[in-house]
Amino acid sequence: MDKKDIKEGLHDGLMIGLGYFAVAFSLGFAAKRAGLAPIEGAIASFFNHASAGEYGLYTSIASLATYAEVALITLIANARYLLMSCSLSQRFDPKAPFFHRLLVGFGITDEFFGVSIARPGTLSPTHFYSCALLAILMWSSGTFFGIWLGNMLPSNVVSALSVSLYGMFIAIIIPPCKKDKVVACAVAGSFALSYLCTLIPHVNELSSGTRTIILTILIAAVAAIIKPVKEESYAA
Repeated sequence: MDKKDIKEGLHDGLMIGLGYFAVAFSLGFAAKRAGLAPIEGAIASFFNHASAGEYGLYTSIASLATYAEVALITLIANARYLLMSCSLSQRFDPKAPFFHRLLVGFGITDEFFGVSIARPGTLSPTHFYSCALLAILMWSSGTFFGIWLGNMLPSNVVSALSVSLYGMFIAIIIPPCKKDKVVACAVAGSFALSYLCTLIPHVNELSSGTRTIILTILIAAVAAIIKPVKEESYAA
């Protein structure tokens, strides 16, 4: 183990973790509405440390979705990490044991990918583990305290604080929408189609989880056909 990698990993993990705590705290309110206890939310956050995937998990539970729907929604929401895993796997030392690739794949998030891919040379598992462990613990604790305080605060205060979660999603979608008109159209289309699905006979009888799965696949497929991502974009 390289002490320098550990020190730099903990530094990066702390910076990421501070942001994670704030986001996970907001997600704790969604977990509370889904009926999760603080320790249950912390465990869910530890194993599903992704804002979109976790929000999909909690809203699916709250809407009484089936286990299959919950699993599929979480898989779709987190599918981008499969591409990130493939990209990072090319940065490993060819002699690196397989279990490092497996553990790094489990821990990938947008932020961990960003700090890891930006480092020169081969990927250091020690740096990644140090960064990920601290940040994920802060993420889990944020969810824990979000649920715990949500149980202590009045329901109207919790509802008001829950607005921060929507602010988080707006902050996520606005930058890519400004850069790419196709993404902007896809986001606008998803809003419109989600609303229409609540009005169309028979379709509105489907669970919200099933509607989300169908719309996600449909909109992503149309966007991919209209504007496929060029191969050099992944290399960048």
